[in-house]
Amino acid sequence: MIFSLNQSTVTEFILVGLTSVPELQVLLFGIFIFIYASAVVGNLLLIWIICTCRKLHTPMYFLLINLSIVNVFSISIITPKLLQTLLTHETAISFYGCIAQVFLFVWTLVTELLLLTFMAFDRYVAICHPLQYAVIMRKEVCIMVATGVWVTATVNSAVQAGLLLQLSFCNSNVINHFFCDLPPLLHLSCSDTSLNETMIFVGDLLFGIGSCGLTLTSYFFILKAIFQIRSTEGKKKAFSTCSSHLFVVSFYFSAVIYTYIRPSSVYSLDKDKVVALLYSVVTPVVNPIIYSLRNKDVKEALRTLTGRDRLLPH
Repeated sequence: MIFSLNQSTVTEFILVGLTSVPELQVLLFGIFIFIYASAVVGNLLLIWIICTCRKLHTPMYFLLINLSIVNVFSISIITPKLLQTLLTHETAISFYGCIAQVFLFVWTLVTELLLLTFMAFDRYVAICHPLQYAVIMRKEVCIMVATGVWVTATVNSAVQAGLLLQLSFCNSNVINHFFCDLPPLLHLSCSDTSLNETMIFVGDLLFGIGSCGLTLTSYFFILKAIFQIRSTEGKKKAFSTCSSHLFVVSFYFSAVIYTYIRPSSVYSLDKDKVVALLYSVVTPVVNPIIYSLRNKDVKEALRTLTGRDRLLPH
């Protein structure tokens, strides 16, 4: 699909950001630079632990590596510009820089949704069909699915960004957000945005509602299988294998669905900025914490790699 360049008179956009109060900007800069550093270090550390420890070379941790890579990308797309705005008060972003940010952000958003869905399926197979797990979740299948996830997200993002390039922005260039996102940009356009809204709706159905539905279906059968386990210890062990992922899914899906799967007439950009912080900035730092602190295998691997298992009693 070939897109022609739009005839917009706007060459740059102005990001309103989170606040205009100088004292609060300094405080937020300190908070977000700590979150950003923690997210990057935490996710890279988790990737290093999984790649180094052979015990963790399983489908679940292969998917977790992909999720950590997405987390590093997603927070690096949004946070550096946010930090620049808070520190230097430089709120302008070029037209094509804004489009690039939309492309990259939608790409990571869809990739994470699809990965979380397949991770739920992985837990379903592990708990409901443990004897067939090695066959169903074999290496070739995992690689093929992961590749399909990244490619699908890229195609969707290219379509959304390409359609955005077709629009004209002739009036205001002020975006009431701290990054370039689809809903506020469509509000600024002086062109017919019906095709854009249709494609966003299709994307919402496929990747938002579809992913959420498949994930809930997986957990329905998981919980059904757990309740059929007679021993309390067995139930506890089975639930512990999926509790971390269930928490992440609940946190992420609820924020994304609130932001994107609503009629455009009920958007409240001021409220959306707060919710957007949850899935664009907070989630990438929460994921490695949850998956490491609540995961016995990861903690044991970390102790082994740092030599603590030789110094401390079990």
